[in-house]
Amino acid sequence: MKRIEIDKLPELGVSHNGRIRKREMVADGEVGPITTYSRAVFPPGEKAPAHFHNDMAEIFTAESGYGEIRIDDVAYVFSTGTTIVVEPGDIHEIVNTGSTDLVVTYLGVLVEQ
Repeated sequence: MKRIEIDKLPELGVSHNGRIRKREMVADGEVGPITTYSRAVFPPGEKAPAHFHNDMAEIFTAESGYGEIRIDDVAYVFSTGTTIVVEPGDIHEIVNTGSTDLVVTYLGVLVEQ
């Protein structure tokens, strides 16, 4: 059993943009095929630039705020209560297009190839 209090975790930079801060509740290798379970805070105007993963699916949930998630160059509204599943190979980026922080909880899962 592992009990996590998110407010007591250290803030880390997101690998795609160090100005976006995250708190990692579960790290790569801790639980089966999960690569990360984290909460990231995107200040207004910040983005995690376009990238993809060949071996991982990601699940993103907007906890608060407003922005866009772009999948293969198609923009989708990404706002409070929205969950998006990104499949391996999908080129994706998240952009805070709002005037307040966009708070995103996300989970990475390795997939068999």
